[in-house]
Amino acid sequence: MKNSISVIIITFNAAHHINECLASCAWCDEIIIVDCGSTDNTVALCRSYTNQIVITDDWPGFGPQKNRALDQATGKWVLSIDADERVPAALQQEIKDVINQATETAFRLPRQSRYCGRWIKHSGWAPDYVIRLFRRASARFTDDLVHEKVAVLQGKVGTLKSPLLHYAFNSLEEVLEKVNRYSTANAQQHYAQGKRASLTKAIVHGFWAFVRTYLLRAGFLDGREGFILAVSNAEGTYYRYLKLMYEHVKNQCDSNHL
Repeated sequence: MKNSISVIIITFNAAHHINECLASCAWCDEIIIVDCGSTDNTVALCRSYTNQIVITDDWPGFGPQKNRALDQATGKWVLSIDADERVPAALQQEIKDVINQATETAFRLPRQSRYCGRWIKHSGWAPDYVIRLFRRASARFTDDLVHEKVAVLQGKVGTLKSPLLHYAFNSLEEVLEKVNRYSTANAQQHYAQGKRASLTKAIVHGFWAFVRTYLLRAGFLDGREGFILAVSNAEGTYYRYLKLMYEHVKNQCDSNHL
């Protein structure tokens, strides 16, 4: 097809999200799944929508894993979404319309996120524009372990109006699990980049993350969940710097014992 669309999704134990996600993008020409060894029924659910499923036995990080999915795509356009995201009808129609007349290489999508039962409208989460739609030959994902981005290699980037829905966190348990997992990955990434940290940096950056989220980005307008979100951002930042600090301590100890 002239303007065919490939949807790419990476998964791991996403059974509680994936069915709604896939149903929202069943209108696309192909669905590519790259799963890194789910132990729930994620893969079985995916097989109801596509047979283009790759299962990997390692986890290289979000950026490299998404590039693996991108390498499987054959459509002229690629729509990258996460298992906890949905493409509502208004966005589906806007995408169909825009790719038939686009001169742009890629498009930013506004993302509307839900946090512990509340749609967040401030806190740095709105507006939250993410590049998710792009011509397959004109973009790649960065190699970041977490917080990967689409790097547009050439051409202009446009902006769509209809939001992508993001069911980020259903419970505090999910928040705490992700704070721990992401702070570890961030610390590892920063260590590999030669960055250093200290207890003072952890405290200062953690406090600043709270101030930025709750005050400067008007998190207080998101009510109770806005405060909880600001605290969790602060915790994630604080622990990221602490873990980076201890990564240096650990490696220094290992060097001294050689």
